[in-house]
Amino acid sequence: MKPIPVLLGPTASGKTALALEMARMFPIEIVSADAMLVYRSLDIGTAKPTQAELQAVPHHLIDIVDPQQEYDVARFVQDAEQAIADIQARNRIPLVVGGTGFYVKALQQGLPLTPRADEALQQQIWHELEHRGLDALLAEISAVNPAEAQRMQRNPRRVIRALEVQRRTGKFPGDFGYTTPRFQYRLFGLSPVFPDLEKRIALRVQQMFAAGLVHEVKSLLDVLSEDTGRRPTALQAIGYKEVLEGLSEGHSEAAMIEKITLATRQYAKRQLTWLKTQLHAECQSIDQVRPDLLAYLQEG
Repeated sequence: MKPIPVLLGPTASGKTALALEMARMFPIEIVSADAMLVYRSLDIGTAKPTQAELQAVPHHLIDIVDPQQEYDVARFVQDAEQAIADIQARNRIPLVVGGTGFYVKALQQGLPLTPRADEALQQQIWHELEHRGLDALLAEISAVNPAEAQRMQRNPRRVIRALEVQRRTGKFPGDFGYTTPRFQYRLFGLSPVFPDLEKRIALRVQQMFAAGLVHEVKSLLDVLSEDTGRRPTALQAIGYKEVLEGLSEGHSEAAMIEKITLATRQYAKRQLTWLKTQLHAECQSIDQVRPDLLAYLQEG
């Protein structure tokens, strides 16, 4: 069976626009591979497709859990593979689109056969994170396995999980075997040159504030709570975290915009590095990717 096309790229690279363009020419249904688009009510800060775009093209794995709930890579693989199978059963074309390379890698290579989580130990490590900081926990991982530390992408949940497993078993999650992937995939990496990507990021952040990001974050405060001692994943999303901190510390909107823009640029750099080193996907300009993706879809 022909490999499933996957459109990858860092944040603000133009993936959504290109995917929608392809969907106007082919019977495509989009399967999102974005760790934050699964959450309801996180719309502006995640640059979620608009309601008009969602209605124009069938989308999957968007708005499927509440923001206070957890959603992990194991559930993503299960949901994504089922969505792909259902789309193919309808004689339509699944197009996976997203910037969460960790999710795409799990689709490609399968899920690690790691033991079930120890919630009590994870809670203990969350407290360590609060007192020691993320860099200290990453240094602990790096001292044993530098490649594993890089794979964390400074994601607190991944760091907590990695240390929980390592302290219990002496091995990191990546040291265990993997399940067998259900499908094969063909990757298409999209990104403008970095100076242009930086401009796109800056413009996107400005647009998010103009669209009401601060109001969206305030609304989330009505349903999200930190009284468990552990932040829901939704609160870790770039944009939401900085606005929450800005509101609590009395920062100006301009200061929040500057902080989010910087954090997003840094994240985009990490995404590009991760896509290249972990997925071996070279991101190219839209003028290069569009004809390649078009030709692949035309092959039938």
